[in-house]
Amino acid sequence: MLEVVEDHRGSTYRAVYTVKFAGWIYVLHCFQKKSKSGVKTPKEDMDLIHARLKAAKQDFEAWQAQQGDRR
Repeated sequence: MLEVVEDHRGSTYRAVYTVKFAGWIYVLHCFQKKSKSGVKTPKEDMDLIHARLKAAKQDFEAWQAQQGDRR
């Protein structure tokens, strides 16, 4: 996974995505960082990112299987 952090007008925004799948990019989560202290991503956001990564893996595997059926 890769996290992109951007500051804009005093606020911090993060986008978490993966490029693990050849030719595919899944955006897993984007959010505005609310806390002014600490750099740790909140547990709720991390749980959501992990759930979406699992779903992305399943989606990619289903697509691969479908491509194999077409050959």
